[in-house]
Order: sequence, then structure tokens, then C-alpha cells
Amino acid sequence: MGVALQLMQAVLAECGGGPAAAVQALEDADVNEIDPLSFAIFHEGLSEEEVYARAARFCGLAFSPTIPEPHSAVGEVARIGLLRECVSVRATVFDREVIFVAPSFEKMLALSTHVSTDPDMIGQICVVPPRALRQALCRRHVDPLIDHARQNMARVWRKATAHLDLSRAYRFGFVITMLGFVLAATLAPFQMQPVLVPLLLVLLLLPACFRVIVVSAAITPDHGAAPVPLSDGDLPVYSVLVPLRDEAGMVPQIAAALRALDYPAAKLDIKFIVEAVSIETVAAVERELHTPQFELLVVPDALPRTKPKALNFALPFLRGTYAVVFDAEDIPAPGQLRRAGELFALWPDVDCIQAELFVDNAEENWLTALFAAEYSALFGLTLPAIAQWGLPMPLGGTSNHFRTAVLDRIGGWDAFNVTEDADIGVRLARLRLRTRTMSPVTAEEAPNRFGGWMRQRTRWMKGWMQTYLVHNRHPVLLFKELGWRNFLALEIHVAGVILTPLLHTVFSLTLIVRFALGQTMATGPGEFWIHLQLAILLIGNGTAALLSLLGAQRLGSVKVMLAQCLLPLYWALIGLAALRASWELLVRPHVWAKTAHGTTRLRRGLSRYRRAEGHRQGVERVKGIEPSS
Repeated sequence: MGVALQLMQAVLAECGGGPAAAVQALEDADVNEIDPLSFAIFHEGLSEEEVYARAARFCGLAFSPTIPEPHSAVGEVARIGLLRECVSVRATVFDREVIFVAPSFEKMLALSTHVSTDPDMIGQICVVPPRALRQALCRRHVDPLIDHARQNMARVWRKATAHLDLSRAYRFGFVITMLGFVLAATLAPFQMQPVLVPLLLVLLLLPACFRVIVVSAAITPDHGAAPVPLSDGDLPVYSVLVPLRDEAGMVPQIAAALRALDYPAAKLDIKFIVEAVSIETVAAVERELHTPQFELLVVPDALPRTKPKALNFALPFLRGTYAVVFDAEDIPAPGQLRRAGELFALWPDVDCIQAELFVDNAEENWLTALFAAEYSALFGLTLPAIAQWGLPMPLGGTSNHFRTAVLDRIGGWDAFNVTEDADIGVRLARLRLRTRTMSPVTAEEAPNRFGGWMRQRTRWMKGWMQTYLVHNRHPVLLFKELGWRNFLALEIHVAGVILTPLLHTVFSLTLIVRFALGQTMATGPGEFWIHLQLAILLIGNGTAALLSLLGAQRLGSVKVMLAQCLLPLYWALIGLAALRASWELLVRPHVWAKTAHGTTRLRRGLSRYRRAEGHRQGVERVKGIEPSS
């Protein structure tokens, strides 16, 4: 304790308080399970450079705020994923080889002891801040990191990657098959009814049955979960990944939202992952780096230019026990990370938790209203039911919380899949890993212009097609890994997402044409087929509309409810996006169409969610049931 106290006094020398303050700092760091050097940074207002410079001076060692080039990692890094465990690099300075090290408090004490017994170490070791060490490691291993970001998925999944398992012939066959189903929907009211109508019955009513079950189940996020609150000392380090490209205008908002998180700052590992070509975004993040838990990782320009590739680039540097992804426009509820940590402790068999996403500009126009109701139904009703039943769950593109070890196990994200969120949910299911949902929300911004909405939806539909094709490339293996129950659920759900809007739209239009042509008075067998077609249309469209209306009701907005009258138009637009996606799947399968953010005219934030939550709880009280949390 004597040398430790002296070191802490040296670090806090200019903060006042003397030995008593140093003792208190050591005790507080121990109680909160924080390295004392980190405690000085986050609780005494010292910069990382100040803390490590003072500690180095106490040990009699040199200090440098940066590491010069060229340098190499001490020892060989057997796997790029072990970079997070590397604590030193070697560099040549004026013809002398120097080891640059960013030690913890305990290792700093050990260095102090070694220096006192071996003075020759003074010229061989230089202390640097941990952030400088990680930046040096990133520069030194940039080529292996890019290779890891692009190819690691293929190493872990030999028969299920978008890069290697989506041949042109395979994609072409899928598009032809999909167009064949569309043709069947077009001809069913007129030709070959005994063959085509039963086919549509299967394609349209299976997803409809699933929607009915979801509605009747009425399962909410973190349904029945009552975690024990954890103290700051019990909470582990949490990594937050924020991938950015051409998002300079959004940086101040997401930075403010992350500063507002109700989580010990010293246990936050927040990484802004920015593409090197986004020069203005890099500069915007650099202006926010005065916050000690913030760190910038610049991703060199390399194909594919996708979000999952950027996430994979950062994966070897994650220091947290858990990790979460937030997008540029996100405003997470302040308590979301703490709640996730408590739920992970409550659910030791759960490896991923999806937070609810809430559109806070729902009332901007008819497009945002329909988008918001769709999101509300998906993240507030459908995904909680899927999670409760243990079925394969397609994740949202943001606010999905993972155990970091699981991300390493599954190989990270598929760098070539443009809906990496849905894809990683399927991979978790294939490994029999559990996914659940929780209620602390993240506020999202819906596209408020048709062009932006169409580009985003086209990318989503293309990604769903990629996911479906990749995992069905070897269906026998998929069946064995998932089991028959999850296999059928995946096939119905994913195929339904891709085909249902298109089939509903075409089938509806062709029935309207049939009525316009006066072909409604058939008798005998023809009358049966007409009635069956009408039943398919009513059940399919009716269940989809019911789910959207329930989603709109959860938002507590009359304007959003009224906008649901335009659902047939919205489904037709999704069908158009599916057609555009099928074309892109053939000609540019891995191109990422970036969604523009910051275009809404409404004020962003969680206040609308709180009003909607109050509305929902009021409705539940009127119904005489216990309000959900």
C-alpha cells in the first residue's frame, strides 16, 4: 500500500488533498472496480496524458504522448483478435530500440520496482497513454485489420458468406424464381386457378398466420423480466460502436446522447468508427475527443464500403465485456446500457439483447407515420414474440447488445451483407445462441423524403435477399443447425418479408382488374376459386393492416393512426423496392446505399416516446390490466 499510495499522490499532486485524498481515491477505485489511473482521469478531471506523464515521472521513466514511426508490436500477434490484449509496441528512436508501454496501475508499480533494481531499463522503456498505444497498433496492423474485417466471416463460416456464396448464377436463379411467384399472383385470378391459387394460399397465408399469433400473444419487450439493479462496481466495461460515414452534422447530437448515458464513464469504451474518405466527419469527431471515454478509429478506404466492414475493423480493439452498436442519428435512452447489463446478468444463457427502436419524427408526414407504425409493430410486438418463443430473430441495425466474446465466436459481421443486422441474428440462431428484447428505447429518425426512403428500403430488401440466399445455399446443413421448428420459422419469416408486399400488391391489382372486367358472377367451381381468392386477400392484407394499426396505436398519435389508410400504397412502394432490390442483387449486390440523416424538421428526442408510453399505460389501465414496463 505504501508505494501505491505514493504513486497515487504523485498522480493527484496538483489536485490538492494530500495523502488523505490519495487514500480515498484508491478506496473508491477499488469499490467501483476501476483502475486507479482511470479513476484519476474520470473522477479528478485530469487528462489521460497528464495522468500517465505523472505516473511515468514517479517511476523515473520517459513519457511520450505519441509513438513515433516505424514501430512493431512486441512479440507476434498470433491472431488479429488478440490486439486488444497487446500493451506495448517497439519503435526505433535515434538508433535505439525503445519499448512504448501503456501500463495499468499495478503494472506501473511493478515497473517502478524494476527500475529501482535495474537502472538500465530507464533508457529502454517509455510510457504512453493507452489511446496512443491503440492508435499505434491500428496503424501498424492496418493491412491485417482490413483483411480481418473483410474475410474473417469466411474463415468462421465456410459455407455461409455473402462474398463467396452468392454466385451470379445463384442470384439469377433466385430472381427468376421470385418473378415466377409474381407471375403466379398475376395469373391466378384468370388462369390455372386450381394450381396457382393454392400456391398463393401457402405463400400469403403462412405469414398471415404468424401475424395473427404475434397479435394474440401480446408479448412486450423484456416481458416478465425483473433484473436486480447493479451497483457501479458490479457493472462491467461496456463498448459502444458508432460507425459513421459522411455524418459530420450528426456527430454533436450522438456525442451528446452518449455523454448522457447512465453508466460509469470510466467503464465506457466508446469508439467512433469513421471511414477515412469522410474527412469532415473525422474532423467533427476529433472535436469531441475531449471526452475521455471517446475514441476515434479511422477505417482505411477499401471495398466493400459497408457498415459491417467498419464494425469488423474495430472489433479487435473492443475492451468491453458487452458491446452495442448505435447509428449516427440515434438517441438512446440514458438507462439503456445499465438495463442491458442487468438483463445479461439475469439471463446468463442470453447472448444478444435487442432494444426497442422508436421513430421520433412519426408525425412529420404520411411516409414517416407509416414507417413509424411499421417500426413500432416490429420492435414492440413482433420481435419480442419471436424472442420469447426462441425463434431466429432478425436484429435491428442499431441498439443490439452483444456479449463481446460471442461476436468473436461468430466472426463478427458479414462485411458484404447490406443488412448485417438480420444476417447476424440468423447466425446466432444457427449456433443455438439466445436473443431477447428489452424496452429502454433508442429514438430513430425515419426518412422523410421518398427518394431517401426508397434507397434505404431497396438496400434492406436486397440485404434480406442476400441473407435468405446465403443461409439457404446449403439447406440440409441449415436444417441440422436450426432444427425443424426454427428452420420453418426462418423460411416463413424471411421469405414473407421479401415476397409478401410484392405478392399482395400484384394479387390485389389483378383481382381489381377481374372485377373491372365483370368476371365476378362465376358459378360452380369458378365461384369457389373467386371466394377463396378474396379470402386470401382479406386475411393476408387484414392481418398486415391489423399489425400496423396496433403499432400505430402504441405511438398514441391520431395523425399516425389516420395515415394507416395509405397502407396499400405503402405496401406497393415496398413491392417496388423489392423489384429494385432484385435488380441490384444481380448487378451490384454489395453496394451500400447510404441513408441521409438529419433531414427532419421536427425536434428530436425521447419526449414523444414518454408521451406514447404514458398513453399505452393509460389504455392498459382502462382495460383493467397491469401496465407493462
